Amino acid sequence: MVRNETIGKVSGFIDKETEINGDIRFKDSFRIDGKFKGRILAGASLIVGDTGELEADIVDVGHISINGRVKGTLKATELIEIFSQGRVIGQMLTPKLIIEEGAFFQGSCMMEMKALESKESKESRENNDNEIVVKSFD
Repeated sequence: MVRNETIGKVSGFIDKETEINGDIRFKDSFRIDGKFKGRILAGASLIVGDTGELEADIVDVGHISINGRVKGTLKATELIEIFSQGRVIGQMLTPKLIIEEGAFFQGSCMMEMKALESKESKESRENNDNEIVVKSFD
């Protein structure tokens, strides 16, 4: 479901038999297989498992991977992925979006160029001004 390099250290987990209402803040990765209602305010990677059900506003999470059900507003700083079993109803704001065949999305999505532009300018500053940078889009 999620590529290994994006998972990192899992700092929290809500099991499929658990229901939680409130706010969540985490640093690394957090996985939800249960029910959550509230706000998710920060973190590197959020994983919604196939039994996960969220009614939430998700703000400033780097990478959001969805294989369950999410209703609300999602704001990712890097990427939102909706896998084939994923269901999303709401608004999304992200620089990159992947929706697999079979996934369901109803709502609106805005692709935020500022995040991409700032990443590209950082990469160009790290490269020597005399070098030519070629990027492959496979």
